Amino acid sequence: MSIDTSDIPAPGYFIREELEARRWTQRDLAYVLGVKEQRLNKLLSGKYSVGAEMAAKLGAAFDVAPEFFLNLQNAYDLSRAPEPDPSVARKAALQSRLPVREMIRRGWLIADAAPDLLEAQMVKFFELSSVGDLLNLREPAHAAKRTRYDDRTTDAQIAWLHRVRQLARDLHAPKYSAAALRAAMPRLKSLMVAPEEARNVPRILMECGVRFVLVEGLPSEKIDGVCTWLDDSAPVVGMSTRRDRIDNFWFVLRHELEHVLSGHGRDVVRVDAELDEDAADARDSLSDEERLADAAAAAFCIPPKDVEVFIARKAPYISERDVLGLAARLGVHPGIVAGQVRKRLNRWNIFTRHLVKIRHAVSQAAVVDGWGTIAPACI
Repeated sequence: MSIDTSDIPAPGYFIREELEARRWTQRDLAYVLGVKEQRLNKLLSGKYSVGAEMAAKLGAAFDVAPEFFLNLQNAYDLSRAPEPDPSVARKAALQSRLPVREMIRRGWLIADAAPDLLEAQMVKFFELSSVGDLLNLREPAHAAKRTRYDDRTTDAQIAWLHRVRQLARDLHAPKYSAAALRAAMPRLKSLMVAPEEARNVPRILMECGVRFVLVEGLPSEKIDGVCTWLDDSAPVVGMSTRRDRIDNFWFVLRHELEHVLSGHGRDVVRVDAELDEDAADARDSLSDEERLADAAAAAFCIPPKDVEVFIARKAPYISERDVLGLAARLGVHPGIVAGQVRKRLNRWNIFTRHLVKIRHAVSQAAVVDGWGTIAPACI
């Protein structure tokens, strides 16, 4: 039951009633409290509020708990407060489920939009049919590479996936050809010799009908890559380069391309685990699709037999010279070898200087959203 607070009197009303009951004058109470009579008069007339110090004095004077007077003041203040803007509750409902403020900051939504416009933007952004669907948000069909496999995709991660899809829709690509993508694998592999060569990745994928975008991940959301489809026929690979390292970039990219080649993510939502230092204990929970994609990614970076022979011959005392020698023989950057060796040996503190950054090179030719850049998109 709601309580009508419109007629709640100021605390001074109750103080005056107590004075009458005690047959005190205002001057008597001012003497007892040790305050000037003028100040007490303003308190009794509602011009001054009862603060913590005055509540303590009144409690001592009338032998009641100080909280009694503080509660009177709070009830009076609330009764005089204007009705809150209805948009506050609507925005709170959205923010409780989705990273609305961060989406506005990143330019995904128009800033300072009225609630109706904000909701309309979000319905379009999440490819929904009505505002009511925002409270039961579902993932678009995709196969995403995350750190943990056993956790559900969060609403913030779903927002990231939709930003990938939004940017990809603005790209014009030829019809996807699985044959062309398979034929392009040797060309992609040849780019692993140097980090700057990664600038050619978006162009090669586009020629095969695969849209490629880079979107910075949202705070605290560990997602590395995604394979999703537009209209069930146009594949999209989105990456966050959460780990800006040459070995991680090529492993995640090839992982997602295997999903594309296998048609994963078209109809059923599948979230993957990344087998790295964050999720080394997640191997047993992988689906068959994830094992396939991980195996393809590992073989693309370095043939498994080469890694096994190398470690069998050199471990446990593997030197940088050994890493450089194998990289030269395979025609890849030393960071690729370093990444595989670190993973096989579960030793994450070795050969770190070879794990060079690669995002800047990829960004030269890719659609990039984040890291201080807002990619243009139809909002």
